[in-house]
Amino acid sequence: MTQEPFTGVYPAMTTPFTENRSIDHDRLAADARRLEAAGVDGLVPVGTTGESATMSHDEHIATVETVVDAVKEIPVIAGAGSNATHEAVDLATRSAEAGADGLLLISPYYNKPEPAGMEDHYRTIADSVDLPQIVYNVPSRTGRNVAVETAVSLAQHENIVGYKAASGDIGRITEIIERTRGERFGVLSGDDALTVPMLAVGATGCISVAANVEPERVRRMVHSALDGEYDRARDFHHELGPLFRALFLETNPIPVIAAMGIRGHAPERLRAPLSPLGSENREQLTAVLSALESSSAEIEHQP
Repeated sequence: MTQEPFTGVYPAMTTPFTENRSIDHDRLAADARRLEAAGVDGLVPVGTTGESATMSHDEHIATVETVVDAVKEIPVIAGAGSNATHEAVDLATRSAEAGADGLLLISPYYNKPEPAGMEDHYRTIADSVDLPQIVYNVPSRTGRNVAVETAVSLAQHENIVGYKAASGDIGRITEIIERTRGERFGVLSGDDALTVPMLAVGATGCISVAANVEPERVRRMVHSALDGEYDRARDFHHELGPLFRALFLETNPIPVIAAMGIRGHAPERLRAPLSPLGSENREQLTAVLSALESSSAEIEHQP
């Protein structure tokens, strides 16, 4: 199968929980429909923002199934990575069976493989599951970067169509974009604050935390840049800048779960060991959200 890279805005979905911290599938489905109605280009459940690290494999797959069943027209990219290759293959296979349209694969964490092991890990998954796959580099979580040479080599695999960049190293990201321009391969921002700079050098979109809270604005920001309207994209970037920062005042997804509660999308429930947002940070986040709400009427009148 010939795969194409993903383009546009893909919210890294939160996972709503009931009072006993089981997954609230009704709220999850409603949130997927809300985001689709807002015009996002796809959804990414069970990633870091969705608290996948606290889920059993059965919960993981049930979450994917709920999101797939909820949406009508947009693709669902399931988080399906692991630090054990055989486990990642199993999650990827089960996610495909659950109806996922693509896979987001975090690089192996904790065991810190060398580049040869890293590349073999991704090739094994790509050879095993015939879905478009995104390599996810987030060294702050995993303890190791995916080497540039590894990313460039993996871009040649027909099932590996993207790279989610969350290293904060714009030079590294630019080099990967530069060296994969001849492939069916897209680099997606994994850091909302760097999305517009990355789009300016050739990224194809973002997997966004902020899009859970402000999907319309993030969509307009990204598509303005993709259409070459960088003045407009910059305006949205600066308007959303306080939110981008507020959503990382504490460990993700703590602030975005609070934001979802403040906006009335879901109760503020996290699974242990994550803790609720601190009071001072909550005040700051609330002020940012209030400021965005006060300017929402202007957004509604923009084409």
